[in-house]
Amino acid sequence: MFEINNMKINLNITGSGKQDIILLHGWGHSIEAFKQVQSHLEKNFKIYSVDLPGFGMSDKPPYPFNTEDYANVINDVIKHFRINKPIIIGHSFGGRVSIKYVSKYNNIKKLVLIDSAGIVNKKTYKYYIKVYYFKLLKRIFSLPILKKYKNKVLGKHGSSDYKNADELMKKILVKVVSEDLRNDLLNIKCPTLLVWGRNDTATPLSDAYTMENLLIDAGLVIIENAGHFSYLENLGLFLKVLDSFFIDDLKM
Repeated sequence: MFEINNMKINLNITGSGKQDIILLHGWGHSIEAFKQVQSHLEKNFKIYSVDLPGFGMSDKPPYPFNTEDYANVINDVIKHFRINKPIIIGHSFGGRVSIKYVSKYNNIKKLVLIDSAGIVNKKTYKYYIKVYYFKLLKRIFSLPILKKYKNKVLGKHGSSDYKNADELMKKILVKVVSEDLRNDLLNIKCPTLLVWGRNDTATPLSDAYTMENLLIDAGLVIIENAGHFSYLENLGLFLKVLDSFFIDDLKM
């Protein structure tokens, strides 16, 4: 645990290899999500697994962060521990933060994006109908006579991530999911490995193809019969893929 900008940030630091690796978890999770991956990698690398602000044991942000704010926190971590050209591995929301960080600072050796967020696709009519219906319900159940039923009714709508978040984190979620990082991907110059579950519905495989086309130096590995947590659903295969991608980093 260390403090930056009056915010306590929790990390788990293990291993003693010469190459540093930073692990960034997905939305609603913590360093526990990468526990098995960290245990594998710490044999050859020094691992920094970070609880992003608002998750795990880290403090909540002082205001509704956007993706760049989270990226700046990662930069503060890197400066605090004097990390030189790390490898970053990010899952889902952690991938989104990784993209923004690497695009802005471009001082890492390699990037691994697992079922990463960051692509905003064109919304369908059904989506807009759903949003307007939800807003209408919010107005109706804000009336004094119906207010006591508001949470019960509105709790049936929205994603599980949104429903499980408090008011601050809801504002952050609304902010970050609307940020399309296509232009950021164009700025990334380091070798990038994309790992995706074939059946991912949260960040569909089409997003992976979009990222692969936008990145300068990227390769895509698809894990069959896996969804949004592809790295955990087939951990053995995922670790073999990582070992192959990092083979040159063991020769340092």
